Amino acid sequence: MAKVSMINRELKREKLATKYATKRAELKAVIASPGSSEDEVWDAQVALQKLPRDASPVRKQRRCQVTGRPHAVYRKFGLCRNQLREAVMRGDVPGMKKASW
Repeated sequence: MAKVSMINRELKREKLATKYATKRAELKAVIASPGSSEDEVWDAQVALQKLPRDASPVRKQRRCQVTGRPHAVYRKFGLCRNQLREAVMRGDVPGMKKASW
């Protein structure tokens, strides 16, 4: 089980990313548009850098929904490899079974 503080930190990052998503998109559009002057692009870059770091969606980390483990998390299931294996053994994941050869 992951520390509660780490799970809460990820939730905080997710909230910040959704809060600043529109503002980041507008600033990135100004930076990417070929019609923007150099001053506009410069001001947009400075404004983008002044936003909180955790406002970037790249800083979010995928965690297991059950344990909060940050490594070996399968996107399709939202579970880490350990919890996915246990779910397969219980028969909770349709179409999957333990390999035996």
